[in-house]
Amino acid sequence: MTLRSLLLSALLFSSVSQAADPIRVAIDPTFPPMEYIQNNQRTGFDVDLAAALSKQMGRPLVYTDMDFKAMVPSVLAGRQDIVLSAIYITDDRKKVVDFTAPYFSAGLVVMVKKGDTRIKTPQDLAGKRVAVQVGTKSVKVLADQFPGAQTVEVEKNEEMFNSLEAGRADAVVTGKPAALLYSKTRGTTQILTEPLTHEEYGIAVSKREPELRQQLNDALKAIKANGTYDALQKKWFGTAAQ
Repeated sequence: MTLRSLLLSALLFSSVSQAADPIRVAIDPTFPPMEYIQNNQRTGFDVDLAAALSKQMGRPLVYTDMDFKAMVPSVLAGRQDIVLSAIYITDDRKKVVDFTAPYFSAGLVVMVKKGDTRIKTPQDLAGKRVAVQVGTKSVKVLADQFPGAQTVEVEKNEEMFNSLEAGRADAVVTGKPAALLYSKTRGTTQILTEPLTHEEYGIAVSKREPELRQQLNDALKAIKANGTYDALQKKWFGTAAQ
């Protein structure tokens, strides 16, 4: 074998080896339907999305479960390569990590009982009883933007949804993923078209790994083009990407 052949073989081996290197993923599996534990297995939209990206890229994933607040620091310290766990793209976070293109439009939405014609837009919340989970962003958004609404604060998401179903609340304000899943599984509610806030999830990537960020963006484009992404949306939320 000539020297040139040896060099080409070495470069090819190096490229293939790098492509197959595992991606270390930080995740907080306590946020259904995006990521959670069921039957001792991680599941959720983000988990399925990660699997699709892994397949597209030809690189395996190695998960590490941790508290949400620890995920970005773990990437900064070099212990993890990415955060794929319902993390909002924000200006503050972009100062310390890079983000892929957005992969999910989230934010807060209003959900009402199906067929309720009294509340067609967020402006119709004035004078209505609106359930929100205590300690969440929903409380402040409702108070700041709709002071005329009657706030019904509850401890848990389940209580919030039950308040709506039982007629103790006329509407709920919650995150889009939770609202989509509830509407899909129960079939008794509907989500207003106009959201209250516009926020997007992205994959946080170490600034030391621009090539990985590009690979992830390319993979995202590919699974959106081949229908995989829409299939995941329909599986988890009953609707294709909007």
